[in-house]
Amino acid sequence: MATASYSFKPYNLGRWVIWSAFALVLCIVPRLLTSDLWITMLAQMGIAIIACLSYNMLLGQGGMLSFGHAVYTGLGSYVAIHALNRVSEGALPLPVSLVPLAGGLAGMGFAVLFGYVTTRKSGTPFAMITLGMAELVFAMSLMFSEFFGGEAGVSGNRVVGKAFLGITYGPPVQVYYLIAVYTFVCVVLMYAFTQTPLGRILNAVRDNPERVEFIGYNTQRVRYRAFIIAGFFAGIAGGLAALNFEIVTAEVVGAARSGGYLLFTFLGGATFFFGPIIGAVLMVLAFVLLSEFTKAWLLYLGLVFLFMVMYAPGGIASLIMMNMRVALFGKLRTLWVSYLALAVTGLVVLLGAGAMIEMVYHLQLAGAMGDELRYLGATLDVRDVDSWFGAAWVALTGLGLFELTRRQFRQQWGEIQADIEKEIKHRETA
Repeated sequence: MATASYSFKPYNLGRWVIWSAFALVLCIVPRLLTSDLWITMLAQMGIAIIACLSYNMLLGQGGMLSFGHAVYTGLGSYVAIHALNRVSEGALPLPVSLVPLAGGLAGMGFAVLFGYVTTRKSGTPFAMITLGMAELVFAMSLMFSEFFGGEAGVSGNRVVGKAFLGITYGPPVQVYYLIAVYTFVCVVLMYAFTQTPLGRILNAVRDNPERVEFIGYNTQRVRYRAFIIAGFFAGIAGGLAALNFEIVTAEVVGAARSGGYLLFTFLGGATFFFGPIIGAVLMVLAFVLLSEFTKAWLLYLGLVFLFMVMYAPGGIASLIMMNMRVALFGKLRTLWVSYLALAVTGLVVLLGAGAMIEMVYHLQLAGAMGDELRYLGATLDVRDVDSWFGAAWVALTGLGLFELTRRQFRQQWGEIQADIEKEIKHRETA
């Protein structure tokens, strides 16, 4: 006689807390940062989060290095702005709030078309094919002005139809909340994808495609399906961008946009789900704020990327997780002095090196404005040897102190990791 068996599966309380906190942050942040600049930046962050997470479905989860992800966000933007214009003309009975879905369907459709070609290869050939596809689409955007609008792009107006509950999408804050809703739903769905059999087998294709083929899976089909899903979410990000800016130009399908997704997804941490979210926030801060402070912001960004590749290839998310592991074993409080020393000496290096970089840029690009420039409250003379010597002395002194601090920290970190491993073994044998 068969007996029924029951199993108790408790709720994952931590997961509910995290998702609730994420939704709460999306709701209250515009109440704390009320200026138009911050509202616009927050809206762009929501769009970037969707775009970077969709890209990470390829890079982090599938091991597919794509140089053309902007094709799907950009084409999604174009289709969405045309759909918005049809809505404005009364030719398309679609609420403005659903226009981003038109971009998502467009991104998915183009992913079906282009992905059939690109996913037939993996590794370096896949990356080169996506780069060629990106250049092809960008060239077409300048050739077919009927659809792409030429260099002027395609503009639209999101304030159409009658207001629903006072919502017209005219004020930026209303657009932000629409983007916030899409961001939350898309993030939840993309996280759910990682827990599906397709998401799991995609990780296996990334780690060991030969074994996946051996157990009977077609790795090309797995990559192709993941590519289509990533294209759908990328198209939604593009549709939201079309609503937010009300104009779409050829820049949205350019190589620089694809490079931005790659760079900041890597900086955030492609091996962790929340890493691209960090990278998306940093991308908007760099593009909007850092670019206003200095003309050399791309150089600083490149240096940050270089040092992250050398010393933290797992991105910012990996640094957070490593320190969380140390904190769980009660060892983090022993590192605060070392972290403070690293921060201070690193800041000294940045001050000295930044002064030299700013003087070089001023000398090359703004020489007609005089020989003096203001740098963090100080006046530097690009023609004065003392300014160069002082900046170099600060940079080299800070670099020497930073290296000494780094070596001491590395030794201390190794000792802490050894203690943690001993404690883990002790718990296993207890």
